Amino acid sequence: MQLLRFVTASCMILAALTLSIPVELRAYDFKPLEAVVEQAISDTVFPGATLAVLYKGRVVFHRAFGRMTYSPKSAPVDTTTMYDLASLTKAVVTTSIIMQLVERDSLSLRAPVSAYLPDFAQNSKGTVTIEQLLRHTSGLRAHAGFSKSCATPEQLFHAIAADSLLSAPGTTTLYSDLGFMILGKIVETITGKSLASNFHERFTKPLNMKSTMFTPPPSLILRIAPVEKDKLWPFKKERPLVHDQNAALLGGVAGHAGLYATTSDLLLMTAMMMNDGTSKGRVYFRPATLRTFLSRRNSPRALGWDLRSPEGHSSAGDFFSNSSYGHLGFTGTSIWIDPEKKIAVILLSNRVYPTSDNIKIRTFRPLIHNTVVQCLGLVRQTNLP
Repeated sequence: MQLLRFVTASCMILAALTLSIPVELRAYDFKPLEAVVEQAISDTVFPGATLAVLYKGRVVFHRAFGRMTYSPKSAPVDTTTMYDLASLTKAVVTTSIIMQLVERDSLSLRAPVSAYLPDFAQNSKGTVTIEQLLRHTSGLRAHAGFSKSCATPEQLFHAIAADSLLSAPGTTTLYSDLGFMILGKIVETITGKSLASNFHERFTKPLNMKSTMFTPPPSLILRIAPVEKDKLWPFKKERPLVHDQNAALLGGVAGHAGLYATTSDLLLMTAMMMNDGTSKGRVYFRPATLRTFLSRRNSPRALGWDLRSPEGHSSAGDFFSNSSYGHLGFTGTSIWIDPEKKIAVILLSNRVYPTSDNIKIRTFRPLIHNTVVQCLGLVRQTNLP
């Protein structure tokens, strides 16, 4: 037992040196949490996953479970496994860059989108603002299969500009991939650099996020958790790896999807956000900017992030506070942060392997967040394995 405790402590210290985030040496009982994830694999919620928990600025749990696929011969997942983050890209990449642009007066939240992309003003979209895109209140449709009618990024953006709104701007909340495709394009227009280059220079490089990137090279393929095969790709040109077909049409780099990362890297960025936008003395966001972007303002969504609903069901579970914010990814990924309880939970999985028809993760997500809070002793442990 003493040897086991020594090995566990040594591994946690090693993780701290790697992540540059303090590791909590207090012995929390995470056996119920491990049991919940292992049961999820048995129930084919996903073939494998990595799970990380930050509490009061310290990594208190970081483990990998399962395998790359359901085959017993498949390689086991570890904490260096890279996952397709899907729509986590919206919050982690696009929103983060826009926060900096707003801080530095390069971008105005109240400005119309057409001030940056004049073509967007077609069909009564001239009043749609940057803030409305971020809050998903622009009136744009949720999704469209652009590969059916578009063959290039230019054609895709022209199609969005030519589209009509489903509702008047600012009147209805409808989660929209299209809005974040446009936001990614605006970032590139303002800065003159690609979205990938922007994110690398502003965040992944200074935060030392070495396994976070768009369009990962073939040399990393064995580290990447697989997703379902795209049987509907209509082009002869090679398809980028990313699961989302519209992101693939945009070359694998898009404002709504396309980022790959590990839990280790996301811990670094999440810790920075929980530390009022500062890491190792470097200011990434001012606290006032964070407050602005994470405010509710009579809306179910913050700017670029989702908010825990004060009433009803939430993927953050039952115990996260109403000030909590987070985001989900279609592939089976999520980040939820509770600034009141000082908890962050990062879950990366490939639930879309071998098919995205598997939606069992919908019931798993609130369960895992409930279990984390209970294992930390913040509520009574009830109905845990």
